[in-house]
Formats: sequence, C-alpha cells, structure tokens
Amino acid sequence: MNFTLSWPVVAFYIIALLTLSCGVMMLSFRKVVYMALTIGGVFIGASAIYFLLGAEFVGVAQILIYAGAITILIMFAIMLTNHEAQEPAFEWNLKNVASAVASVLVAIVLLLAIRSTTWPAATTADLNGGNSNPVAIGLVMFKQYAIPFELVSILLIVGLVGAVILAKERKEDE
Repeated sequence: MNFTLSWPVVAFYIIALLTLSCGVMMLSFRKVVYMALTIGGVFIGASAIYFLLGAEFVGVAQILIYAGAITILIMFAIMLTNHEAQEPAFEWNLKNVASAVASVLVAIVLLLAIRSTTWPAATTADLNGGNSNPVAIGLVMFKQYAIPFELVSILLIVGLVGAVILAKERKEDE
C-alpha cells in the first residue's frame, strides 16, 4: 500500500478522528440529551467526509436530513418520553471490560481486513452517464431503488411510532 501525505489525507484523518471521538463519547455518556448532541457531531463528520470525496450533494443532504432533522427528532422524542434526569453512574464491571476488549478486537480485525484488501484504482470514467451527482442519485433512486427507499421510510416511521408506544406504556405503569 502506497501512502502519500497530502492535505485531503490529513483532513480525512482529522475528521475521522473527530467523528470517532463523537461516537465514543455518545456511547460513554449517560444522559440521552448529550448522546443526541454527540450523534449530531457524528452526522456532521460523515458529511465532511462526503465533501472530501467530492459528493457535495450527499454532504449537504447529510447535514440537512441527519444533522438537522434527525437530531431534532431525537431531541423531541427525548422530551416527549419524559426521560429520567438521573442516570446510574458508570461502573467498570466484567460486562463493560469484556465489551471494551471485544470492541478493540473487532477494530483490529477490521483494520487488518481493510489493509489486506486490494482496492481498485481510481478511474476517470464517467460513472454518472453525463449527469451531475443530484440528477444521477435521483435517477437511480426512482428508477432502481424506489421500493426499497419507500420501505425504509415506512420502517423508520414504524420504529418511531413503536418507540412512542413503548414509552407511553412504561409511563402508564408507573
């Protein structure tokens, strides 16, 4: 593997480190409001990587949909479910230590798999058929993936309604 150190590579590593840091913080926070805010950082980091890859439309869509709408939706869901303000303190026990060790092992396996993979060389071929990125995405989405796209949106709505129903039932039990 041949690495050349250029500013996009350095920017990628910095953004990836910040995104991973937000992900780790999200998992380590005990309050769900902080978790929702850090997942917004993960979404913004993912959009920055899209910008680095030259997919500006996907990056803007990532910011608008995930960093904006989904994070706000999560905040509304937290407020509507009247989540407990007090969370139990974190303790290092056998389960947490085993989870941390398993996470490090999975990361090592993924790193080894990524490094041993032979990646195809970059091509200058026209992959979008002469269309810009938004047009190409729209054509593919509505011609090839219209049904899976609609199924995913139904799944998200069912998940949100299920979460509200579960939260209401727990509140009525108290």
